[in-house]
Amino acid sequence: MRSINSRLGKLTVLGAAFVAGPQWSIGQTTTQTGTPSSPSISEPVLRVAKNQPTAAPHPLDPALELARQSLSLMQTQVTDYTAVLIKRERIADELGDNEFMFIKVRNRKMEGDKIAVPFSVYLAFLKPAAVKGREVIYVENANDGKLIAHEGGMKRVLGTHRLEPDGYLAMAGQKYPLTDIGLENLLVKLLEKGQRDRQHGPCQVRFDSGAKVGGRDCSILEVTHTEKKPHYEFHKAQIFMDNEWKIPVRYAAFNWPEAQGSEPEVIEEYTYQNVKINVGLTDKDFDFTNPDYNFHK
Repeated sequence: MRSINSRLGKLTVLGAAFVAGPQWSIGQTTTQTGTPSSPSISEPVLRVAKNQPTAAPHPLDPALELARQSLSLMQTQVTDYTAVLIKRERIADELGDNEFMFIKVRNRKMEGDKIAVPFSVYLAFLKPAAVKGREVIYVENANDGKLIAHEGGMKRVLGTHRLEPDGYLAMAGQKYPLTDIGLENLLVKLLEKGQRDRQHGPCQVRFDSGAKVGGRDCSILEVTHTEKKPHYEFHKAQIFMDNEWKIPVRYAAFNWPEAQGSEPEVIEEYTYQNVKINVGLTDKDFDFTNPDYNFHK
């Protein structure tokens, strides 16, 4: 596939540079073999920026512009991708274990006001043992709007189930429905959070370089709310942007420390490793009758 590094290098953080900072290392070292196809993103980025209303400067403005550019790239140039997603969430004040899953995602593509390619997801859970072997498929506007899932191990005898994505069973042990998964959805959520926080006063924003996620060079955008207020969802959030692809490959949010000098507690963490972009996923990759899957075995 063609490299996009030369074009992506033109994406800049408006008004703020990624400066030298501490060395951060997240997750396992992996080898990246996939590279996105070459985009031409100048026009979409200019269009997105031009449509933003003029307002007083805010510390979040460079971060929001970076997120808009990244979202434009994701929507116009990324068709599909595979990755290993490492997820950890706090639910009802209990922090769960890291869950590892191999994921396939096909981004929604529009033709006018019609969906030409539906948002599609396949998950294969790798660990821990409690979820290993679970498979889940969701295709937008297919299967009566339900996800299709089965458990692994001895629970496999319970069979394959069709579940409402936001229903009680599908949401057990989950902070968000499956329909929210993926890099494009992550960017949309980050923009929503940032625009909402921008309305509530200043915050601390820092850019650092020198991070690595799964062996890939990244830069870190860190947002901190020093004062705890009801409208803030986190004390500190970190977004790790892949330096070559300019897409977020890790997001982590932390609560306010319970005592002075104590470490902030994790609210949620999502890390995408071994990302391979535009690999040519087809309908078969999101078909529960695929003989490579175990929905009916």
